[in-house]
Amino acid sequence: MGKNVAGIVLAAGEGRRMGRLKQSLPFRGKSMLETVVDHALASSLYRVVVVLGHGAGELVPLLETRPVTVAVNADFGAGQASSLKAGLMALTADSDAALFLLADQPLVSAETIDAIVSAYREGDAPVVAPYWQGRRGNPVLFGRETFPLLANLQGDAGARGILSRQPELVLALPVADRGILFDVDTEEDYRVLAGMQVA
Repeated sequence: MGKNVAGIVLAAGEGRRMGRLKQSLPFRGKSMLETVVDHALASSLYRVVVVLGHGAGELVPLLETRPVTVAVNADFGAGQASSLKAGLMALTADSDAALFLLADQPLVSAETIDAIVSAYREGDAPVVAPYWQGRRGNPVLFGRETFPLLANLQGDAGARGILSRQPELVLALPVADRGILFDVDTEEDYRVLAGMQVA
């Protein structure tokens, strides 16, 4: 089995540009959040944590039948860094790494998740980031040795600063999944997503 990689689904955001709770928007017969979580559960991740915040009361029922750990980030308004930390705090000591998935990226496949996990297990880089045609996307995996760096993050930038300031930590993994670049931030993004009828 190798190293234990946990998935952390970041789903606490307010969706200000959308003006509504985008995590609950329908896509292919279920919500975007459920789609992301189901892809994580279908992968080789050994456990899945879902970080909720804004609209948590509406989203919790969507997860009740799924074997996930729910962590509620009461400080979600402080930005994505607070959700990263909330997810890390929900991990157990046997987690060797965390793969951070975004609840507004429902196109990322279980196969892509598995490719990232395999690259981490087979290599020695503490961070694995997927690339599609030379462009970095999400989800990004961070090994436990980088957790102190994540714990020092502030604001809404997430972990981008670590990737740019310390590129020597990062294995750039080419993937065939364009979904790593597609997130739903606006109504137009959602219209594009809704037009994608096949998996």
